[in-house]
Amino acid sequence: MDKKKARINIVVIGHANSGKSTTTAHLLYKLGGIEKDVIERLEKVDVEVNMPSFKYAWVLDKLKADHERGATIDISLSKFETNKYNCIVIDAPGHRECIKNMTTGASLANCDVLVIDSTTTGGFEAGMIGQTFEHALLAFNLGANQIICCCNKMDATTPKYSMDRYVKISEQVLTYLIKVGYKPYEIPFIPISSFDGDNLIDRSTNFDWYKGPTLLEAIDIMKGPARPSNFPLRLSIQDF
Repeated sequence: MDKKKARINIVVIGHANSGKSTTTAHLLYKLGGIEKDVIERLEKVDVEVNMPSFKYAWVLDKLKADHERGATIDISLSKFETNKYNCIVIDAPGHRECIKNMTTGASLANCDVLVIDSTTTGGFEAGMIGQTFEHALLAFNLGANQIICCCNKMDATTPKYSMDRYVKISEQVLTYLIKVGYKPYEIPFIPISSFDGDNLIDRSTNFDWYKGPTLLEAIDIMKGPARPSNFPLRLSIQDF
């Protein structure tokens, strides 16, 4: 990583099964942070256990309990580089009983990536009464007051890649985020398919109606944290 670049910490948050780990891992894979043979090996495991959509998520979900539950339990940290930043990305769990681990990850972050399940079968609506907004509120109050919203699983809307579904979700989420305290003109809403890789790095032809940034481009739009080097050293200590 280029030591001359500023560092930014990003926490990936959202309701359970919204695609947080898949979004994070597929982005890392596209940036060269994960070897192809690792994905191919996990793809075979997916077939063996009849969980065909978990090959990217399992790169980050390393615990046996993660695999047994098909869900992230603890945070995981990874690194990647953009044109502007050296990034530390924190993949946070989405289940309510893991909220303590989520807040640990959010407390380290400068900005959030909120992953939203956009499926027409009620994924977004389930998140509305679940962890979607609680995560956004907690992250904001812990100091990560910049947010990128990813409307995920757009390949599973009806019709596929539905602009109407994207607009409906964006409007409802934006209304809530404004109440939390986020600045509305600084919030990009990006339609993505994390499993297929649409709009993670390269602009997808499936969204010809979308003119905004990709996820990677949106990260570079975020403001880096101020780190005064002339102040005394401070360390956080936790007694277990």
